Amino acid sequence: MTSLCEDDRGSSPVEFVLVGTLLTVLTLAVVQLGVAVYVRNVLHDAAVEGAYHGALADTSLTDGAVRTDHLIQTAVNGLDVAVTARDTTALGVPAVEVTVIATLPLVGLLGIPAGMEVTAHAPRESFD
Repeated sequence: MTSLCEDDRGSSPVEFVLVGTLLTVLTLAVVQLGVAVYVRNVLHDAAVEGAYHGALADTSLTDGAVRTDHLIQTAVNGLDVAVTARDTTALGVPAVEVTVIATLPLVGLLGIPAGMEVTAHAPRESFD
């Protein structure tokens, strides 16, 4: 009976499966974190671009929101986003504010609806 307790034959495949599963889950978690950071950067860059586009003297707030949505859908197609643009003041000067509310990706692009929000400002230009 003691020889059976001390026999470790066949334990290598079990250890490999346990450690392999743990490493795979850890690797996928790191990749998913990278996806979430990438999506956040895309949203922020698109909001900045849309704010600057909407702040031009010959464009409207709607043009900035449409530009933001177009950039997001081009970079990350299939992500549920809501883009709003409004006039505001930033540091005492007239400005345009673009806000993007999107899904926080947890598994691929699926995740928490309206879990991520980014805002960008741009100074309003005029012909004066």
